[in-house]
Amino acid sequence: MLNAIAKPFGILLLWIYGIVGNYGVAIILFACVVKLILLPFQMKSKKSMMRMSRLSGKMKELERRHEGNQRKYQEEVAKLYKEEGVSPMSGCLWSLIPFPILLALYQAIRYPLTTMMGVPAELLAEGGEIAAKLTETGFASTINDAYIQLAQSQWISAHWDSFANISEKLVQINYNFLGLNIGDMPQWNFFVKCDWSQAADWLPAFGLFLIPVISGVMSWLSMKLTQAANPSAGSGAQAQAAAQQMKIMNLMMPLVSVYIGFIMPAALGVYWIANSLLAVIQELILNRHYKKIMDAEDAQRLERDKLREAEYERKRQETERLKAEGATTRNANTSKKKLQAKQKAELDELRAAAVRQEKEERRKKLGLTEEEKPASQVGNRRYARGRAYVPDRFTNPEAAAEATAAASAESEFGKSIDETEADDIVAALEGTAECVEPESDAAEEENEAATDEAEGTDGEYGEGEPDEDEDDEQDQ
Repeated sequence: MLNAIAKPFGILLLWIYGIVGNYGVAIILFACVVKLILLPFQMKSKKSMMRMSRLSGKMKELERRHEGNQRKYQEEVAKLYKEEGVSPMSGCLWSLIPFPILLALYQAIRYPLTTMMGVPAELLAEGGEIAAKLTETGFASTINDAYIQLAQSQWISAHWDSFANISEKLVQINYNFLGLNIGDMPQWNFFVKCDWSQAADWLPAFGLFLIPVISGVMSWLSMKLTQAANPSAGSGAQAQAAAQQMKIMNLMMPLVSVYIGFIMPAALGVYWIANSLLAVIQELILNRHYKKIMDAEDAQRLERDKLREAEYERKRQETERLKAEGATTRNANTSKKKLQAKQKAELDELRAAAVRQEKEERRKKLGLTEEEKPASQVGNRRYARGRAYVPDRFTNPEAAAEATAAASAESEFGKSIDETEADDIVAALEGTAECVEPESDAAEEENEAATDEAEGTDGEYGEGEPDEDEDDEQDQ
């Protein structure tokens, strides 16, 4: 899988080398090409990250407003991200792309013969023509088997006349860059292995040693600029944890870069340095570019907010003036559910009115007179407000005592249920104001007779039963 991914990168690197003729310069140009290919995606990522950093004030306000309600805070943050058109993951996604490219380049550097040049593997296997020629010319490598092809490529380039006619895919590569053989691996303990009396011995070793160190410094500088341009949004414990994680990353990533530089060929360290330097330049340019754009967007947003606030204040003052003049009107606009509920209530009232009208006409035809309803009646319950209820007992206290006594006397042997009205409890449960009428006039008279007979004895409440409302009225 990795070989398939590395093959295009190896071909690109070899093509660039064919143009410039220097392996180190080819790697630097390769890093430039990769940067240009990824530039549109990284610009989008950078824009999103800078917009997120601009939201830090609003994030703090949301955290303060919804303190203790983490779920509501997250919902509001997601809503804010959607309104502003930013994605928290977009910045992290594109920052991970360089790592697969680095792995593919590492594969191409480690296997220059098969991955980069496309030499058939059977020529390098035991008994192959290239393998036999390597043995014939005295090739003996002390390098790690993982980098055997790198050593073979250098040997072939040094003895090019012996290998040129074996395969047309073989390419003579010059691994020297600034006086250093970047096909070799840097040694962190070079100072105990080199001859300090010979500059030709220790100077190249020292130059290779500096490559991982410089790559680590450039990695740290790139991360520092990115962090300075994109401060973490939010506050409190989460922001502190994010800041602590960023400090750890700022320390660990450069160390990882230094470590990789010492365990891999110097050519990979050259790519890392070039990539980090290009990242620093890109960061500075994009920061300046998007800062101007976002400053203009913030200015427009502030202007819109000021206009909106001014409009709100004008409407508020106008409302206050109308209230003072008593000229305010109720807004008829309401939600769809409220409108539906209002329409249903009006329809139920019309149905109930029709039922009452039909009942009244039927009673008139039968010659029945309807008893006067007491003021205490609610629905079909004649004494729901109390048997001694008088509605004007506070507004007309002079006649309250006499009216209370009359109401109490009238209700002493009166019916508790008004059969001429629908059962309001059943109507509420059934969602309608309809009531059940007697099937015939005879049935109605029979029911009334049965009710009168039942009330002939002591009724539901009993004779002389004290009434709580009456006692209250008398206490007053």
